[in-house]
Amino acid sequence: TTGSSRVPIVTALSFLGFTLTVALVSYLWVRGTSSSNEADGYFLGGRSLTGWVIAGSLMLTNLSTEQIVGLNGQGFQAGLAVMAWETTSGVALVFTALYLLPRYLKGGIATISEFLADRFDEMTRTISSALFLTGYVVFFLPVVLYSGSLALAEIFSVADVFGVSDMTALFITVYAIGIVGSIYAIGGGLKAVAVSDTINAVGLIIGGLMIPLFGLYYVGDGDILGGLDTLFDEHPEKFDAKGEPGGLLPFSTLFTGLMLNQLFYWGTNQAIVQRAFAAKSLAEGQKGLLIAAFFKVLTPIILVLPGIIAFHLFAGELDRPDDAYPRLVSEVLPGWLAGFFAAVLFGAILSSFNSVLNSSTTLFGVDIYRQYFKADATDAEVVRAGKISGFVIAVLAMGVAPFIAYAPSGLFGYLQQLNGMYAIPILAVVLVGYFTKRVPAIGAKIALVVGVVVYLVSQFVIAPMVGDAYPHFLHVLAVVFILLLAIMFTARYLAPRETPYQLEDKEVVSADAWRYAKAASVIVTAMVVSTYLIFTG
Repeated sequence: TTGSSRVPIVTALSFLGFTLTVALVSYLWVRGTSSSNEADGYFLGGRSLTGWVIAGSLMLTNLSTEQIVGLNGQGFQAGLAVMAWETTSGVALVFTALYLLPRYLKGGIATISEFLADRFDEMTRTISSALFLTGYVVFFLPVVLYSGSLALAEIFSVADVFGVSDMTALFITVYAIGIVGSIYAIGGGLKAVAVSDTINAVGLIIGGLMIPLFGLYYVGDGDILGGLDTLFDEHPEKFDAKGEPGGLLPFSTLFTGLMLNQLFYWGTNQAIVQRAFAAKSLAEGQKGLLIAAFFKVLTPIILVLPGIIAFHLFAGELDRPDDAYPRLVSEVLPGWLAGFFAAVLFGAILSSFNSVLNSSTTLFGVDIYRQYFKADATDAEVVRAGKISGFVIAVLAMGVAPFIAYAPSGLFGYLQQLNGMYAIPILAVVLVGYFTKRVPAIGAKIALVVGVVVYLVSQFVIAPMVGDAYPHFLHVLAVVFILLLAIMFTARYLAPRETPYQLEDKEVVSADAWRYAKAASVIVTAMVVSTYLIFTG
């Protein structure tokens, strides 16, 4: 059990059993499909993914321990107000499904940067690829590894089992996760990643729901609904979706930078939209995005409610909010389920890690290797270069990960704040690129560079000087976004593109839309609005 020097055999066996089953099924599913030496096969799964596989991969790429641990840590602090990180994702996925995905698939692109090369120029492509890779190596991958190691080291008592310090245990767990994830991503390509994600998604839904249910059962002394009533009665402030004006996620951010952040993540983030690029048709891609949107609206049950339960049980006892979820798991989960839950967490960790790593290999192979190393490279050479870059990126991320322990803020807030460095510049350039025809390449390049510099100066130079009176970073994102639009439209009038941009139809997959796409979009949007009406009354 947690805190002991030995891991019960049933925990170890259930963990290994579920984990190996996922690996075996994934191997059998993808064996003999989409040659690993073909760029489309390795990077895009042969453009053969169906809606449910896309939805499962999207959910597992998104829901890793930086979400499960980090967002529940924010729920511990601020309650239901932080559900906006999840609930509003549904709206961003609707926009992506209806407006961005048809353009992506029409252009037959493999990366966001590839589109920017076609729309603007090769330097724009290089800058955007460099931003993506920097963000993945320095921010995203290390946070996934660190947060996953926190949870698994707690469940398996790694420090006690090996007789080492907590920091050494963290290093051991980080490298174990990183090595296994690298084998998935580098060895199998996107389809292996997506298939394992789909299987793990089922486990995540089951395992993720276990924690709030057991938690409410614990709070209510055997009565789940009674436990929920107790939380409502004793902590009504935790169930106000508006939160506090100066809180972790002020309600006003919904109307400024939050939706921009969501649009970047679900609509232009290579690690996410690469799953949709791999759809066998527009209909399947839209189906996958909208199924994921439906589930994202419901995920606060898994990602926020446990944090509120932990607040009820452990307020005043924890050193860090990020300790809330691991502590709750160790307190309420029966020992015989610990192995299965650990396997589910491990699958979620691997999903985010190997998905982003696969996207990194795609960015390097497609956007950088062919451009700067070997223009006439064969598909096999591009794939090989991508795999080598994946190995280097994985090692760098594993080296950075343990030092996230010294980050001054919680995991989730730390990640979101740093992501803004490249999120808003890339979002602004992609949206302007698709929805305008005359904005020139110079405008896009200036916007990318200025966006990064201005945001970094605002958050890490000006904000510390101003202190608590400084605006929330999501408000800053909105201001930066408007500035970048102004730069690009100024370039449009001073030095417009000579010929209007026309998106070429590559006809790589069927362009017929999903017949229920609009109806599903209305349902998802109504769910988001009704959720806020219920919890802001």
